[in-house]
Amino acid sequence: MCAGPLCEHVEAYRAQIDALGYKPATIRWHLRLIAKFNRWLARGGYDLRDLNEALVERFVESYRRKVPYQLGVRAVVCRLLDQLRKIGFIPVAVESPKHLATERMIDEYRRFLLQEQGLACSSVDHYSRHVGRFLSERFGTGPVNLSQLCVADLSSFVRGEAQRLGHGHAKHAVVALRSYLRFARFRGYIKADLAAGVPTVARWAMDSLPKHLAAGAVQRVLDRCERITAIGRRDYAILLLLARLGLRAGEVSALRLEDIDWGNGRIAVLCKKSGGVAQLPLPVDVGEAIALYLKDGRPRCCCRNVFVGSRAPYAPFSHAAVVSGVAKRALRKAGVKSARKGAHLFRHTLATEMLRHGASLGEIGQVLRHKDPNTTAIYAKVDVNALRELALPWPGGAR
Repeated sequence: MCAGPLCEHVEAYRAQIDALGYKPATIRWHLRLIAKFNRWLARGGYDLRDLNEALVERFVESYRRKVPYQLGVRAVVCRLLDQLRKIGFIPVAVESPKHLATERMIDEYRRFLLQEQGLACSSVDHYSRHVGRFLSERFGTGPVNLSQLCVADLSSFVRGEAQRLGHGHAKHAVVALRSYLRFARFRGYIKADLAAGVPTVARWAMDSLPKHLAAGAVQRVLDRCERITAIGRRDYAILLLLARLGLRAGEVSALRLEDIDWGNGRIAVLCKKSGGVAQLPLPVDVGEAIALYLKDGRPRCCCRNVFVGSRAPYAPFSHAAVVSGVAKRALRKAGVKSARKGAHLFRHTLATEMLRHGASLGEIGQVLRHKDPNTTAIYAKVDVNALRELALPWPGGAR
């Protein structure tokens, strides 16, 4: 590293990843990889002004021909590329005008949802993903001209989403698409009411039972969770939050250190759907599990989220699906079989157990923080004994 275009910037990169908590062995591997990249640049006669994503891809392809199974090569070089851009040694990547036009339209729509519609950030992200996918599929890399849209484009997109993701996700795509088309008409980008032409995905209300675990299955999952490792302590605390308080996956991933009131035994839960904050009691076993993880499992970092990744850079969970992944692995390890395998399964199980122990639907709705009582009404179908009293006798008698 005493020569080549990167020699003056290696120490700054080393200091950066050291501050992020990378282990010495990993830092040495990063530096060796950067040294190879530096020699590759020198042999090709490149300097810092030539660095861009295309050049990085050429190096990665050249490296993988020699070491085909090495992971993380692109991530290391791209991190170095970002660092050099931030300090101004190489120019910022210029996006194509077509891509920028699409991004500007999505950004305008996002501001409309946030400022004028008052939607939560999670809902705005959800809508934007569906709309972005629709625009990409319809217009590709060409210019985005909303006046060219027709009903056939909308039907084709919804049909494809239903086949790819299922009818539940397709319903969300329908809602997002109708919202965007109303916004486009309000802004004058289209004249026809295309929102009325978005097909409906057939799904009947209250047509299924809430998926839940059998009695004792939750405790079996908790008992099989290892608590001797840092990851095991973290996952055990997450599972207890799901099982005892019925938190959603997004609420667990968004939980911050200041949300726990240790003195009064309370926990503040931010509901991403409504944007409100609910104060819930902190059960003793949940508090002990979180405290054990914070003391002997959570890595030291500047992040304020309670739960962070187990590998450097120690950052909060990138998506609520990480919490569902913890639940899926725990169910598989405990040998518990269920039609659904995710974080929401524990929420349904908590509500079902409360109903079996005599809790009313209103009390269940308070614990689960349902804004609409009809959302809680689905659990009435789980109480089979109470439903038997309401059932009418079968004509002719039973056989």
